[in-house]
Amino acid sequence: MGKGKFITRRILQMLLSYFIILTMLFFVFRLALPDPTAALVMEGLSAEEQAMVRARFGLDQPLLGQYFTYLTNFVQGELGLSFHYRAPVFPIILDRLYNTLALMIPAIIVSYLLGPLLGVFLSWKRGSRSEFAGIIGGLVLRSAPLFWTGMIFIMVFGIWFNIFPTSGMRTLPYEAAYFFDKIFTLDYLWHLFLPMMTIAIYYLGLPMLIMRNTMLEVMGEDFIELCQAKGLSERRIMYHHVARNALLPVVTQAAITIGLAVGGQVVVEVVFSWPGLGREIVQAVRTSDFPMAQGSFMMMSGLVLIMNFLADVIYSYLDPRVVYKGGKE
Repeated sequence: MGKGKFITRRILQMLLSYFIILTMLFFVFRLALPDPTAALVMEGLSAEEQAMVRARFGLDQPLLGQYFTYLTNFVQGELGLSFHYRAPVFPIILDRLYNTLALMIPAIIVSYLLGPLLGVFLSWKRGSRSEFAGIIGGLVLRSAPLFWTGMIFIMVFGIWFNIFPTSGMRTLPYEAAYFFDKIFTLDYLWHLFLPMMTIAIYYLGLPMLIMRNTMLEVMGEDFIELCQAKGLSERRIMYHHVARNALLPVVTQAAITIGLAVGGQVVVEVVFSWPGLGREIVQAVRTSDFPMAQGSFMMMSGLVLIMNFLADVIYSYLDPRVVYKGGKE
């Protein structure tokens, strides 16, 4: 099977998987919440007024009718009306998604730049105290609860030394006409530092350990012995030959991490009062705003599938040894 057929098959698999996810989201929210408008219907409303509320949100139709309406609206880009905001869901989710990406992308870049470099260093120092300390440090960073790390940062850098702000994206009050007006300011970068470093430290351990383990596997390959026979320096072999081949699993993990990061780190967004998608999901659950929660999960699952697909395609270009098999040749 050629690369073109593989990509076509993966796209079809991705679309089928997303359709199944959409269907599951619909029935999970409808069956788990038989009357999602209960939080909106006050005791003083008459039966007619309660029926008007349910009709406004399209919940007066039979379940099958709601399902087809749900799919039709999704294809048209209509994710419903938020119970809490009394406004269309999609623009709200898009705004929160931008805020989450503005936080998560710098954190992932920092962790996936430093992590592989540290992994190369650990494999180079195999058997030394430096490697032992690095492995323990990576496991500790990966295991430390995010809320704990975030609160330590707030206590030390926000309260004791009063260097960085402890919550929000900007110092209030402020007005921004566009999204880029929010982030291209020194005040925004000052607010970004603590939550970004909290997430970057958490993600740092995984690419570091993956890179170290993969490096040790690649170092046993025959072409490494050939490089040594040519008289190349150990540093050149490690960084120019071993590291290039060991990067493939790290690239795959980075793509998956970016997809999962779309939902944001809910704990970090709550601890630092960052108005992102993860914090919005928590708010939607608290207020029984199932259109908002449902739309958020749609966005998250779609981007996870896309990033997994891109990881497969990128992997094939980075490693020409990958051969696609399947079907009749």
